[in-house]
Order: sequence, then C-alpha cells, then structure tokens
Amino acid sequence: MGFGIRTLWAVVVAVVATVVVFLTGGPAPAIITLVGGIAAALVASEGVSDTPDDLPALEEQGSLSPLLEETLDAIVEPVLLIERGRVILANRSARGLLGSHIVGEDARIAIRHPAAAERLIAREGVTDPDHPISLVGLGSLEQRWEMRVADTSSGQRIVHLIDQTAHDAAERMRVDFVANASHELRTPLASILGFIETLGDEAGEDAEIRARFLKVMFDEARRMQRLVEDLISLSRIEADKYRQPAQPVDMNDLVQHVWDEFLDSGSRRAEDINCDLTPDLPPIAGDRAQLSQMLHNLIGNAMKYGRADTPVRVTLERDGAMLKLAVADRGEGIAASHIPRLTERFYRVDSGRSRSIGGTGLGLAIVKHIVERHRGKLEIASEVGVGTTFTVRLPTIKNADRTVSEVSVTKPQ
Repeated sequence: MGFGIRTLWAVVVAVVATVVVFLTGGPAPAIITLVGGIAAALVASEGVSDTPDDLPALEEQGSLSPLLEETLDAIVEPVLLIERGRVILANRSARGLLGSHIVGEDARIAIRHPAAAERLIAREGVTDPDHPISLVGLGSLEQRWEMRVADTSSGQRIVHLIDQTAHDAAERMRVDFVANASHELRTPLASILGFIETLGDEAGEDAEIRARFLKVMFDEARRMQRLVEDLISLSRIEADKYRQPAQPVDMNDLVQHVWDEFLDSGSRRAEDINCDLTPDLPPIAGDRAQLSQMLHNLIGNAMKYGRADTPVRVTLERDGAMLKLAVADRGEGIAASHIPRLTERFYRVDSGRSRSIGGTGLGLAIVKHIVERHRGKLEIASEVGVGTTFTVRLPTIKNADRTVSEVSVTKPQ
C-alpha cells in the first residue's frame, strides 16, 4: 500500500499534535489525538491520491493499514477503533484484555459493561475524552479501568482504556493510613486528657492515685512519641526509596553493635538473644542507620512476641551473592492468613496485645521499606505454636546493582 504526499503530511501533523496535547493535556488525550489523526489521514487517502492509480477503499483491502495497526500495537494500554458500532481494530493490549475475537463484534458486546455501552452508543459529538467513565471488573473483579471515548473527523470512534487499579489501591492505602494514624494518636491523647481532668479534681490530692495516673499519662505520651517517630522515619525512608545507598557496611560489626545495645538496655529478654555470625563476610552497600533500625525492629519483635525464657536466634551467613540474616523466635506463631499483610502499616494480628507491649503497628512496614531500598528480599515463615522466622537477604557490594527487591511469604505446611 503506498502513501501519497498528503497522507504523509497528515500523519506528520497528527504526530506533532500528539506531542502538543501530551505536554498540555496528559497522555490519554495524546493517544486519542495520535490514533484519530492517523486514522483520518488513512481514510482521507482513499479519496485523494498522489500516485497514478487510486488507492482502493479500506473495505476492499480486507484489512486496515499496517501503519495504523503497528501504531496501536506500540501503545501499552488497550485501544480500540470503532466504526458504525463495530470494532474494526484493536491493539495487542486490547486483544489481551478482551480477547482476540472482539474484532468485528459489536462494541457493546466486546466491552461488556453497562456504563461503557451507554457511552459507546451515544451520538456523535456527545462523547468527551476529557470526561472519562470508570469501569470496575473489566478483565478481573479487582481491576478498575478509566474509559475515554473520542470521535474522529472521519466518523470513527476511538476507545482508550487506562488501568487505574494501582492508582485506586494507592489512594485507598493513603485514606486508610490517614484514618489509622489519626486513630492511633487519638486514643492515647484521649487517655491523657481524661487523666489530667481527673487529677484536677479530688484525685490529685491523693499521692498514690496521682503517682499511678502520672505513670499512665507518661506511658501514653511515650507511645505517642514512638508513633510520631516511626511516622517520620517511614516518611524519610520512602523519600529515599529510589536512591540506593552506597556506604560500605560490615553486617557482622553492625549485628554485634545492636546486640550490645540490647544487652546494655537492661531488658530481661536481652539475655535470650543468641547470635551466630559467620566471620569474614563481604560488606554490603547500605545505610548503616537504617540497617540498625531494621535489626532493632526485627530483634525487638522477636523479644516481645517470643515466649519468656526462650531463645531469640540471630544468624548471619553468606548465601551465594547475598548475605542472609535470619531472626527467629519461639512464640505463638502467626496464622497463614495474617502473614501476607504483616508488613502493612498499622496491621496487627492481635491489636490489644500489640498496644499493651508498646507496638506502634509500623515496625514491619519500616523493615519492608528498608529492605526494598537496599534491593534486598524479605521472607516471613511462621508456624502456629512453634514460632516465626524473618529472613532478610541483602546483596553484597558487587552484586547490589543486579538485585531486585521483593517481599515473599512462606506459609506453614
């Protein structure tokens, strides 16, 4: 199929228009502009030809232009071209989402959704790409899509589907985070205010009652302080998420240092910590302060949730191109249904117990983000009645750039 000078100029104009729209209106209008411009150019080429022989009509060719098909396939999001209510072209992403059989079908059957059907049958000029509609359950029950529809000058209709699943999930996480943080701060604050009011009455005259109330107020204030500190820490770690640390860190030395800090803290459970460190391990590229915080959180959790007078075992060894750090406790264990959500912010298996021992609900979320920043891997294995093991694998310096961070779960048999 040959292209005339007018067709070539039309395609060039469409591409230039796409760039302008992208800079001013975002990627969705840009894609619609590009597809519409090329489609209009190809349709226009039917009637005006710069070659000696007129080009055959699109219907007589049996297929649309390879240029348009290749252009659509290069777009990672689903795009459909509709003419007289039927799908005449669907890119690779659209065929993967809706099925390859959709080409030639009624558009309302291809996209089986009530909201989509109403927009697809709207008369020309009613559709507005700047006012998309939301489609829930297209492809799978969890997926959410934004559908934009625009008309071309040649009477065709372009449908662009934008996957909003990740965006909506992030928005729900943000809303939940704000709600949970507000609740966690409001509870101790209400307790403090209540005790202050009580102390202002007759209770403040009794030394024993006053001392007991002041201790509760101090504990609640400390809890709020820990929560605020964890929130600030999590915010800082997320801000540095894409900046890989480069400082050489000797993990043997760091584990030993953290172990000494626990022993110096005077905690009765600190004597149960048992460290098994492999000598002469290579350094990792890391942020020493963040790695220290990760160790404090993992070992501290093992001390809190392990049974009294049971060992907290910390091992550090080489595992191929990685260093393998494991922290194991002998506690009640965690049911398999809870394990995938342990690293979510404010998620607790037992809310009452976690608060009573001073937990903020952010410790494992902080651990996960530190591991991700260090391009490492976090694994959680637990068995009810036996205990839980947290395993962190961190790349050594020469392998740091080739490692992709991930969080995985090992469920009990």
